[in-house]
Amino acid sequence: MLAGRKSLAPFEPAVVVTHGTFSELGSISTQHGFNPADLILFDFGLSSTQIDDPERGFSFRADGPLDMRMDPTSSLTAAEIVNKYDVDEIDRILHQYGEERWARRVAQFIVARRPLRTTRDLAQAVEAAIPRKAWPRDIHVATRTFQGIRIAVNDELGEIETGLRAALSTLKPGGRMATISFHSLEDRLVKSFFNVESKDCICPPQQPVCTCGHRATLRIVTRHPVRPSEEEVAANPRARSARLRVAERI
Repeated sequence: MLAGRKSLAPFEPAVVVTHGTFSELGSISTQHGFNPADLILFDFGLSSTQIDDPERGFSFRADGPLDMRMDPTSSLTAAEIVNKYDVDEIDRILHQYGEERWARRVAQFIVARRPLRTTRDLAQAVEAAIPRKAWPRDIHVATRTFQGIRIAVNDELGEIETGLRAALSTLKPGGRMATISFHSLEDRLVKSFFNVESKDCICPPQQPVCTCGHRATLRIVTRHPVRPSEEEVAANPRARSARLRVAERI
């Protein structure tokens, strides 16, 4: 937040930097006089400063505490999940949020190696759980586990869903909502939300008469996600998985 204030200081008073979550968008925009809004841009990605700081516990590349909180004032940490949750719940988190095919085995190894105190402890549990021949070639073997636990710690998908609904209520007619997603779970959630809100009826296809009463509130601008160019990826490799979607308020 301090870095944001510093970099955006030249644009004050047009820019207001505030601390909050996606789900608080409605109240924040009203509080600061941005409701209704012409444009809302969501960036669902992690900050590079968060990833690169070992003390935040987001990365397995440098040893650090098992934290993973985007908001350091929140209570739930990665340490609590890996050291207190049972096998079934850890399995669910890794499978649902990390899309890890070895979720059950990784969860069992995590529980067997308790207490885990650092990111390296967690990465080593994953490395031991997954047979070497099954390690992915394009990402670190612990990537999906770290993603799943991070999403659970921060309730990322819940925040995104609530934030999208808050944005819909905040935009003025003709205003646009843009989202930048960095993995398939986020992108699928946005795509589904845009698809539903762009339809006049969301009844089951086999139902002969509409009873839902739903009316379209969005017009999809980008039928397919916009991906970064080769030049963008060369300049910023972390942008390679970014997907931009845009919709307009009706």
